[in-house]
Amino acid sequence: MDQGPASVDIAVIGHFAKDKIIVRGEERVSSGGSVYYGGIALRRMGLQVAVITRLRRDDFGLLDELKDEGILVFAQPAKQTSGIENTYFTEDMDRRRCKPLGFAGPFRSEDLPDIQAKTFLVGPIMAGEVDIPLIRMLSSRGTVALDAQGFVRVREGDGLVFRDWPQKREGLALVDVLKVDTAEAEVLTGQTDVRQAMRELAACGPSEIMLTRPQGVLVYVGGEYHQAPFNPRVVRGRTGRGDTCFAGYLGRRLTADPEEACRFAAAMASLKLEQPGPFRGSVPDVESELTSEGES
Repeated sequence: MDQGPASVDIAVIGHFAKDKIIVRGEERVSSGGSVYYGGIALRRMGLQVAVITRLRRDDFGLLDELKDEGILVFAQPAKQTSGIENTYFTEDMDRRRCKPLGFAGPFRSEDLPDIQAKTFLVGPIMAGEVDIPLIRMLSSRGTVALDAQGFVRVREGDGLVFRDWPQKREGLALVDVLKVDTAEAEVLTGQTDVRQAMRELAACGPSEIMLTRPQGVLVYVGGEYHQAPFNPRVVRGRTGRGDTCFAGYLGRRLTADPEEACRFAAAMASLKLEQPGPFRGSVPDVESELTSEGES
């Protein structure tokens, strides 16, 4: 009997990464990507989550961690598994060098599973994973939330560099919620003033813009700005901060206004920053963090 298409709250699309993290000369291999950090954070919020990804068949076992969380996983085999070597240079872990380790190839529209979602989170690791036809198809199915990282972070030689997205006007016109950091916003607009950059990006189509920076989160919606700080007690898990923050915002936005979603996202990212790996807490943990911040 035909059950029809799978239906979830949020579907995350992007490469699953096998990253190398180097901090103070110590090296470790870690799973990564928006499908990993964002997918688990969304699931920990109690949402129904699907992940659509690509990686080497030999690495499919890495997806068990997502399945164990109750995430619906759609994986396509690729010749390589994507990955990035992240070398951190400062104690606050905000300066890093990124080097590509592999690339799992582009998604194609015809490869997408038959799935319904309230929001499609397009979270590529680097340029070349997702193209305009795929974004257009997703925009016909539901809300599209897009992380600019996967369009301006370009492989050049043995490095990853920031380059403007040549098709940004066509692409952003199809996007409802856009996530950038300060460097990405400047690359896309040429503006060093983040608020001006966000206004220019919103003029291209997205109705909501989230910007992450070292001190916290800034959201621009309907001509208004909302901001919330990162307040980790210690920073041990910088990698995945943006993915967690964006996921927290999108998950909370399903039931809350932009201001509340902004504060929730910052609090969730703060807790995630305290530990390596994805956010493993709960909604009450985040709400407790918000309460303690309000009292301090």
